[in-house]
Amino acid sequence: MRIVIVGGGVLGTMHAWWAIERGHQVVHLEREAEARGASVRNFGLVWVSGRLDGPDVETALRARELWEGIGAAVPGVGFRPAGSLTICRTEAEVAVAEAALREESAGVRGLRLLSRADARALNPALGGEFLAALHCERDAAVESRVALPALRAHMAASGRYTWLPGREVRDVATGSVRDDHGDTHEADQVVLATGAWLGGLVRELAPDLPIRKVRLQMAQTAPLDTPLTTAVADGDSFRYYPFFRSEGLTEPQAPIAAEHKMQLLMVQRLDGGLTIGDTHEYEHPFGFDVVEPPYDHLTEVASAILGRPLPRILRRWAGVYAQCLDPRAVLHRSQPLPGVWLVTGPGGRGMTGSPAMAEKTAEEAGW
Repeated sequence: MRIVIVGGGVLGTMHAWWAIERGHQVVHLEREAEARGASVRNFGLVWVSGRLDGPDVETALRARELWEGIGAAVPGVGFRPAGSLTICRTEAEVAVAEAALREESAGVRGLRLLSRADARALNPALGGEFLAALHCERDAAVESRVALPALRAHMAASGRYTWLPGREVRDVATGSVRDDHGDTHEADQVVLATGAWLGGLVRELAPDLPIRKVRLQMAQTAPLDTPLTTAVADGDSFRYYPFFRSEGLTEPQAPIAAEHKMQLLMVQRLDGGLTIGDTHEYEHPFGFDVVEPPYDHLTEVASAILGRPLPRILRRWAGVYAQCLDPRAVLHRSQPLPGVWLVTGPGGRGMTGSPAMAEKTAEEAGW
């Protein structure tokens, strides 16, 4: 079978992965020289802990299993089964963590509540004051900035994968894709995985998508001189991830965190730097500025958890991802034309869930 994938981000790349794994020929088109959207502007987290019960957490758990296998086959993706610790600094946050442990799915998520001493034994970099930490054993991380080239190199070795960057698609029909170089690529199946790019051709094919865009701000620091052995979240993440019963958090957020709909997530990269974030902006038109007060807040919270000054921020960026309007929906998957699949709207789940999302497309498409 000849399969054309449009979109070089992690969701498109994982669709290419499954097509190659199942013995097909793949042509993979990307309008930029390299993926530059949300697939590389993220934490690299494979995040199980906060996903809703049902398809959301099932997708995350399946993807976590797949990422581990992919990481063994392609060491360049930098897979680490590090788990996470959500730091509880108030009694109300401890109560939310305790409530999570009573949920039926707590076991498959690998949740347990640790004392400060036990949390520090697991992650000695946590030198700040806190009451307890919710450990999620199933959370993991990959290196988002380098994972996609590593995956493409592995697929290219099959002899059945062709990567064509710098090509914007101008026309899609059943059986073919035409790019802006004037080349037509014949296909038995087409997958459109164009991320937050939903105008132009995508709008013509599917004008009423139940999708919104979300803008975020993140940053990366200079190397921390000690290992951060798990991913780290603060108690505000309980407000953001729908699995947790955040109505128990009766104390208001810090004003800047509430204004920018913030949580702290913190992941150490293989070079020792820390990726920190993030904000969430939902109302269009988005601002075009990268503003400083959220970074001040992130620095303050991260420093308090570490019990030491955060390393200097070296990079700051904004990103935009596409998210389904239905909070229970894991992904929008449809066929605007026979043999043409549109996959979009994973929201903040793209890096986490893309292997399982693509696997499901492959099964439904009969690859």
